[in-house]
Amino acid sequence: MIEIITSLAPIFLLILSGWLVRKRRWVVDAFWQPAETLTFYILFPALLIHKIALADMSAINLPPIMGATAGGMLIVGGVLVALRRRIERAGLDGPSFTSVFQGSVRPNSYVGIAAAVALFGNTGVTVVSAAIIVAAPLANFLGVLVLVRYANGTNGSGKNFRPRWRDTVLPIIKNPLILATLIGVALNWTGAGLPPVVGPFLDVLGQAALPIGLMAVGAGLDFAALTAAGGWVAATVAVKQIALPLVTFLLFYAFGGSGPAAAMTVMFAAL
Repeated sequence: MIEIITSLAPIFLLILSGWLVRKRRWVVDAFWQPAETLTFYILFPALLIHKIALADMSAINLPPIMGATAGGMLIVGGVLVALRRRIERAGLDGPSFTSVFQGSVRPNSYVGIAAAVALFGNTGVTVVSAAIIVAAPLANFLGVLVLVRYANGTNGSGKNFRPRWRDTVLPIIKNPLILATLIGVALNWTGAGLPPVVGPFLDVLGQAALPIGLMAVGAGLDFAALTAAGGWVAATVAVKQIALPLVTFLLFYAFGGSGPAAAMTVMFAAL
């Protein structure tokens, strides 16, 4: 337990540091959006390509990881949709339900990769990357389905808001985390590896991903909004950190998984 706490503590301290820096206005607020963009499109992809290309893929059983990740999201999401009418009677409208739904199934890949590095090293990054390949497109796909069905709000012009499929499907195809993961897997499986200059370059570039990405996560925290949302946030967190990890854990072993990958897969589900 002490090892887990000491491994995860720096991650939460980085997130807290980002919140503190923004609260104290030590940098201008305009800094954070470019920082997130840089991390998402350049720094994290560099980290993924470097780690996965050099990882020992032979030690990982991919089907249980991917099957449990996708299955858990589908089951928990399905249960929430099935309970939609009861949730509505409890006072939650359609647009708010879409937030509860996405909060219950969508992971934070930045935190996941950072935790994987801290707890499990390169093997952890590989397992989390396999989960991202499944979770990123599935979370976006399910999110669109729920938005189309329940988000009957307006877009500011008085007209009903309906998200367009191409606005969500294309980002999935072009998602830099998914593309970087696929590139890393291709380099690993073909045995090509990383060239002498490119490898160290990606290594140095990727080292900047975790501090900048996690501080940007912290800068986005809004405790006032958290307090205002009240019990629905607590219920969503309970689903995300108890129900989904439990279902994922059971599915992992149902798909024939075993070993340390179980902890990494469940950790990813709890993000």
